[in-house]
Amino acid sequence: MRAAVSYIRVSKPKQGRSGLGLEAQQTAIRLFCAHHGYKIEAEYREVETGKGADALERRPELASAMKHARKLGKGGKAGSAPIIIAKLDRLSRDVHFISGLMVQRIPFIVTELGPDVDPFMLHIHAAVAEKERERIAQRTREALAAAKARGQQLGDPNIGQLRQAEAIERANGLRSIIEPLRKMPATRISAILNERKIAAPRGGRWQTTQVIRLIAHLDLATP
Repeated sequence: MRAAVSYIRVSKPKQGRSGLGLEAQQTAIRLFCAHHGYKIEAEYREVETGKGADALERRPELASAMKHARKLGKGGKAGSAPIIIAKLDRLSRDVHFISGLMVQRIPFIVTELGPDVDPFMLHIHAAVAEKERERIAQRTREALAAAKARGQQLGDPNIGQLRQAEAIERANGLRSIIEPLRKMPATRISAILNERKIAAPRGGRWQTTQVIRLIAHLDLATP
């Protein structure tokens, strides 16, 4: 089995004390390693608030995980053992931070993306997710501006809940298709959906980030 280091992060101290989020990440990493032949030699846990989340000097456990990974890989062809994380956003939501990590030449493996994603492509996935967040924000601003121009009262406290409910409803409609595929990487699920000619939420082809959001909405839904 190949040696690896796992890195787990929660963003709130309360989550760290209760274990909320930690166990889910541990389970995802454990299942991934069992399936792909990795042995976790050390686990590093980071509990932090959002402030300074993308500064490596504020992430001592991540720095220690990287040091350990280099030590495990000393003498190997890769020069470093991989660091395995459950979700890309557990590493960071900031594309520049992730790009900076990639130049360290330490393999980062994200279980939800699968083992075949080139570590140097992770910043591309982060950039896509960041761009999608920007597009959502822009569409929201345009919709609010149009509503204001029509004289519609703004600031509806239920609008966020309504949008989430709609997304969950769409996800439930695909539950019977997605559930048998859940253990697969998101990249493979998106390929299967495209092969079956199942339309993405806004039409067109499925992307990895859309599959990740779909599964997240399924987790919130009641079967």
